[in-house]
Amino acid sequence: MLNPIAAFFEKIFRGLGRGIGLFISWLIWPFAALYAWVVSKSFVIKAVAGFIVLLFVGLYGYFIWQTQWWAGFSPDYVNSYNLEARKRAAGLPLNVAVNAVTEPGAPVEAPPAATCERSAIVDVAADLIDLNVNQNAWVSSMLLYKLGLFGMDWDDTPWMDNKASFQRGVNQAIRRTSVELVDSLGRVRGTSGINADLQSARGNMQFDESTWYFGFQPFGPKSPSPSYYRAAMNNLRAFNTSLVKCEAIFDGRSDNLVEFIDRIANDLGNTSAIIRERSENYNGGWFDARADDRFWFAYGQLYGYYGVLAASAADFEGVVTQRGLKPLFDETLKQLQASLRIQPTIISNGREDGWIMPTHLSTMGFYILRVRSNLVEMRDVLAR
Repeated sequence: MLNPIAAFFEKIFRGLGRGIGLFISWLIWPFAALYAWVVSKSFVIKAVAGFIVLLFVGLYGYFIWQTQWWAGFSPDYVNSYNLEARKRAAGLPLNVAVNAVTEPGAPVEAPPAATCERSAIVDVAADLIDLNVNQNAWVSSMLLYKLGLFGMDWDDTPWMDNKASFQRGVNQAIRRTSVELVDSLGRVRGTSGINADLQSARGNMQFDESTWYFGFQPFGPKSPSPSYYRAAMNNLRAFNTSLVKCEAIFDGRSDNLVEFIDRIANDLGNTSAIIRERSENYNGGWFDARADDRFWFAYGQLYGYYGVLAASAADFEGVVTQRGLKPLFDETLKQLQASLRIQPTIISNGREDGWIMPTHLSTMGFYILRVRSNLVEMRDVLAR
């Protein structure tokens, strides 16, 4: 009685095996043909071919290592800043004790140089850039990533693109932050000019994410993307150095915090819409090759905003305390922490009512909406 069922499944698996075999044969036949051609040639051609093979093996080994090894990544990285210990908002003067003169006739000590509180937002943004381009290779502009898999964009495959998507998500949070630092946080609107360091940081962060050392539009050598982001990191740190010397401005007013939170909420809303569109219209489960791009971009964005929002609570300490925002900030950061604990090995974009394949995109979208809801509530409290 079970023989027809067994025969049916045997036929299915035999067909799958034949299909996989044909695909592998199609994949390797150019290499087999090239190998046969090289073997028939002289020693010089064999040596050149061997060198090229070794070069590609080395390049691909480095490429695979860089796309799979995530240096410096930690979902709890905010704890290293010890932001709870800060008692003053960014840009405010710090109280520096002056040694008292105890002996008559002793020389009077010069008062210490003016010192102001540094910006935690700027520190976090600079450190996130450092994570992206110094502690790790910037994957999106690597030559082998740009070449793709036999001409197919790596983003269209299930492999090698998770780290690149994560880095681009973090980069999006840094870009948004750099714009707000220039437009409002780093100046007194209407009475001061734009800070030159922040202006340079914003310009450098807007540079294309996939530029290599050479390009065709326009044709010629170029500065790669990571060099611009490193310059932005240096610009941000230069601003904080000036701020500590009380030579720069950080405008920690409540209306600036309202605007900053509103911009972040809008940015997350856009990502939520992208995730919803993919989740609703493509239910390929584990076979949706673009689901991992959406997931890890959103994950990187939340990773970046986790640090930026935690730093915001410190930089706007006076506003947060006066308006009773600490519980809302704590809840938002708790939701961000929870979202960063979701680290599936394989991203699945299954149906929301499915029972075999999970729906990681919907789960990530749920956390984004919860964080955004908290941000909207904070904005409403501040706007009262």
